[in-house]
Amino acid sequence: MSQRSAPLTGIRVLDLTRVLAGPWCTQNLADLGAEVTKIERPGAGDDTREWGPPYLKDEHGNDTTEAAYYLSANRNKLSVALDIATPRGAELVRELAAQSDVLVENFKVGGLRKYGLDYDSLSQINPRLIYCSITGFGQTGPYASRPGYDFMIQGMGGLMSITGERDDLPGGGPQKAGVAVADLMTGMYSTVGILAALHERARSGLGQHLDMALLDCQVAMMANQNLNFMTSGKAPRRAGNAHQNLVPYQVFAARDGHLIVAVGNDSQFRNYSRVIGLPELSADPRYATNPQRVQNRDTLVPLLAERMATGERDRWLAELEAAGVPAGPINTLDQVYQDPQVLARNMRLELPHPTAGKVPMAASPLKFSGSPVQYRHAPPMLGQHTRQVLQERLGLSEDDIQALAQPRA
Repeated sequence: MSQRSAPLTGIRVLDLTRVLAGPWCTQNLADLGAEVTKIERPGAGDDTREWGPPYLKDEHGNDTTEAAYYLSANRNKLSVALDIATPRGAELVRELAAQSDVLVENFKVGGLRKYGLDYDSLSQINPRLIYCSITGFGQTGPYASRPGYDFMIQGMGGLMSITGERDDLPGGGPQKAGVAVADLMTGMYSTVGILAALHERARSGLGQHLDMALLDCQVAMMANQNLNFMTSGKAPRRAGNAHQNLVPYQVFAARDGHLIVAVGNDSQFRNYSRVIGLPELSADPRYATNPQRVQNRDTLVPLLAERMATGERDRWLAELEAAGVPAGPINTLDQVYQDPQVLARNMRLELPHPTAGKVPMAASPLKFSGSPVQYRHAPPMLGQHTRQVLQERLGLSEDDIQALAQPRA
């Protein structure tokens, strides 16, 4: 059977985003086969091009101009350098939008209206356009005009109130996540919304405006913690590496390192108790069921921690795995990319790069049996495809393109 084309083959996306939430969304679309054209400021480009070090190194070990941060979110895109603040630049972007299925932007609310690049303006020339706006707080509400960044959104949206060690323990206090999860989840929600809008357009023939806000997405992704609060009336607090609703579900110190034990049901707890040599705990009425273990965690966990500290980490891991008890190590990223499962799933790849020779990338986690993710090219150099796109799509002459390259007076 011949391989089918990627799921979004034939979909054109105009990308007016920078930093992370928007580029993460458009990289998803590009991996799925969409033709994504990234519009960047001449001479500067996406802010994250300068968010280094580290930078991609060439074959001689010297730094290139490509920051690792930028590379993480811009694979499979075409880069076109256009100054939308000039009438000609804005006009060309409008012409590209007229040919596009999707436009994604993360300018401040109303920021594109003066260039005629807002949804109301572009929907007049392309009623089928799906226009996705990504902002910190959305297009409406008292905070709509404020800038919003991931770190502050993690705080405002409640994540930092449940992340970090307990306040009554050493090191206690609010903590952000190690990656920009509000940005990343907003990029993922935006991807879902765009795909849904494309499906709906197949019925109605019409595009629409998606209003995506980091704060909305952060609040929504609190998941079970939202309902812990709503059903109890009590705001969850930081629990360190413990779980609010499951016990034991946390990090334990072994004699020579740390491991995670993630007991999800009573059967697993019985097996866990047997493995660590304390089978009587699973028969104790204080600990026999998860609700009882949650209520009595303060007496149970010290017993478990004392026993776990007597054994070696890898021995515990092997015995727990054999018993069907979920457990795992705490890997650094160098260990992650040496893990046999990560290797077997091909989660690292390399793509050819014009200045470095090649660029390492984390692969997409999407696995399709018939129409797989495509890795067509590396994250582009600034303006790498300007001539190609403007000639092929808009029919500009070489003189027109040279005139655009001249700095603004």
